Amino acid sequence: MAADYVDIERTFAEASEALGFDLWQLVQNGPEDSLNKTTNTQPAMLAAGVAVWRVWQSRGGPLPDYMAGHSLGEYTALVCARAIEFKEAVQLVADRGRFMQEAVPIGEGAMAAIIGLDDDAVRQVCEQVAAGDVVAPVNFNAPGQVVVAGATAAVERVVDQAKSAGARRAVLLPVSGPFHSALMHPAVGRMAERLRETDIRNPKIPVIHNSHVETETDPTAIRNVLVQQIESPVRWVETIQKMITLGVDRIVECGPGKVLAGLNKRIARDARSLAVSDTDSLAAALSAVGGDT
Repeated sequence: MAADYVDIERTFAEASEALGFDLWQLVQNGPEDSLNKTTNTQPAMLAAGVAVWRVWQSRGGPLPDYMAGHSLGEYTALVCARAIEFKEAVQLVADRGRFMQEAVPIGEGAMAAIIGLDDDAVRQVCEQVAAGDVVAPVNFNAPGQVVVAGATAAVERVVDQAKSAGARRAVLLPVSGPFHSALMHPAVGRMAERLRETDIRNPKIPVIHNSHVETETDPTAIRNVLVQQIESPVRWVETIQKMITLGVDRIVECGPGKVLAGLNKRIARDARSLAVSDTDSLAAALSAVGGDT
């Protein structure tokens, strides 16, 4: 997406003001190790998603019937659904990243992607090699694509055993913690306290939440599901399937890439999945849903 869109500049300026440093400069120029710290990564991804959403709206993109976000993206969806103010959400996810990072010392937790095994097979592998350590599926991204998380040694054992069990690929991910696993529990209370301070309103667009694949309207209920999300699996396959049962036939990804659009095509082959990541893809998505081009 071209940086000369005023909506992108404005969004990153607002995020920078909320954080107290130049987020756009960090995103564009690094250093990479600083950007990859989850306390910075989470606000950067939130800002990128909201920026694309604002461009989408400014170009006449229609409002969706439903919204959802993958993990952190759930906060982006709530901002775009006008349940949380953007600047407040920027500070909120920066704290979320800090709580999650501090829950497990770096090096003691890990995540790995398992490709080519069904969900039950991945669960069985985790159970077989756990040996008293925490390890479990945490991201159900697409059929045959599951991410596991837990203690580093246990995740490494899953990678080895998954290959023996017939996985096409099993690889450790370059992340700084075992996110969405039970090891995140120390962050739960801190996040609950932080969310009690956060002004949350009834979303103007229904948001399907990761932890239970349902929508919520009550602010207290929204706070609860955001707390649960910390140590609950991301049920993305079920989320997209829920949209289809609700009559959704076109899904547009607004964010810093097109990974979800690719996953969505595998989950719901009869629905049209598009990603808005640059000027050409914006025009294509607007044309597909009847917006301005």
